[in-house]
Amino acid sequence: MKLIANGVRYHIEVVGDRAHPVLVLLHGFTGSTATWETAIENWRDYRIVAIDLIGHSQTESPADESRYTMERQLDDLDYIFKEMKLEKFTLLGYSMGGRTALAYTCEFPHRIDQLVLESASPGLKSEVVREERRERDAQLATNILNGGLEQFVEKWENIPLFDSQKSLPEHVRQQVKQERLAQTAQGLANSLKGMGTGSQRSYWTCLPELEMPVLLVTGELDPKFCAIAREMEELLPNAEHCIISAGHAIHVEKPAEFATMVMERLNGINKED
Repeated sequence: MKLIANGVRYHIEVVGDRAHPVLVLLHGFTGSTATWETAIENWRDYRIVAIDLIGHSQTESPADESRYTMERQLDDLDYIFKEMKLEKFTLLGYSMGGRTALAYTCEFPHRIDQLVLESASPGLKSEVVREERRERDAQLATNILNGGLEQFVEKWENIPLFDSQKSLPEHVRQQVKQERLAQTAQGLANSLKGMGTGSQRSYWTCLPELEMPVLLVTGELDPKFCAIAREMEELLPNAEHCIISAGHAIHVEKPAEFATMVMERLNGINKED
């Protein structure tokens, strides 16, 4: 379905019975709703709402950089949820989508039943480090615009963060590549500059205030995000950290294991309630 939020046309995939509890899915940078297709097959107890974030895939990519800030993305999401009459739901985000999911939860905690963060962070603590990251992201954005999408994707899929994906079956690697190539240079560049890790505020101080159950999922082969999740777990009042034998994109590398583990935790929490 298509829905216009604050002037931007969003693409949203909805799967499942209206009577089921809602699970909202937010993809990572260069991703789309398509990234969840395999996992969704294991989540039939939920009504799935998957959203293409601004600048990605079938959602519009405005030319105005200021339209991509995290604050405006959160406003768009809240508008979408209100339009869809989603009063309370479980929110799951991966990587950039995980940062977005956590930011939304900190700003609108009354809407979130449970939060699932896959390979995500609350942002960077230091303004100095944020500034350094903004400069790197701005340079990468310039490279995307100047060199074109294909050249960027070729480099992006070979960064160390995705080394573990090189052992995936060829058809899976091609699916991921096509998902990345379905983006626009303008959308990705503006996303980096507007809501990259250096551009968003830090949400570390928000963590102790989140009372809902939070599931942190990281890949064993992704030590950076395992360390971030361990630190987050110490600050969150009601968190569990699960590590799966995979890299950064667990839902891509081990989709069935990821989906089953998430569903077992969510269903277990629901039964306790």
